[in-house]
This record gives sequence, structure tokens and C-alpha cells, in this order.
Amino acid sequence: MHSRGRAWTAPARLQAVITTAALSQADKSAWCREHGIYPAELEQWCASSTSALAEPQDARASPQATRQDRKRIKDLELERLRKDSALAETAALLVLSKKSRRSTIRARTHDRP
Repeated sequence: MHSRGRAWTAPARLQAVITTAALSQADKSAWCREHGIYPAELEQWCASSTSALAEPQDARASPQATRQDRKRIKDLELERLRKDSALAETAALLVLSKKSRRSTIRARTHDRP
């Protein structure tokens, strides 16, 4: 969703959230119409402001989540290495098979009388 009319800066969006915080739903809708924004945008700005103002420990992952993330990263890195190795092996086999075919074709053409 985009504002109709002007672009809203971060401070202006915060001010809009503060200004409309105590308004009823009908008054918020009227305020939005007057200022050329959609009510859903105002709600999104409010949610963004609230999450931005959260305490750092609230936003921080738990130690268990961090361990799970580290394990998942390690598993994904191992899987990527395995796939890279398989891809390199496949590429090498493909190159060797092409070289083998070329040398076989050359040998046959040179053997003709």
C-alpha cells in the first residue's frame, strides 16, 4: 500500500502514530482520509514503531533458538559442500567422457584406408 499524495518520512510516520493512538477507529479513518493515507498503512506504521521500540532483550533470540540456528547453518553448509563435491565430480566425468569420445572418433577416422 502506498500513501496517496506525499511520501511520509520516518519521523512523520511516528508522529502520525502518536497523534492517532488515542483516537477511535472512526476518528482514525477520518484522520487518514484527511491526510491521504490508508488506515492499513497507519496500522503498519504502528506495528513497525512498536517493534522498533521493543527492548533489545525482547528482540534477542533465546539461547535454544540460537543453538538450533547454528546447527541448521552447519547442516546446510555440510549439505552445500556435499552437493558441490558431487557437482564437481559430475563435471569431471562429463569432461572425461567427451575427451574419450573425441579420441575414439579421431582414432577411427585415422584408421580408414
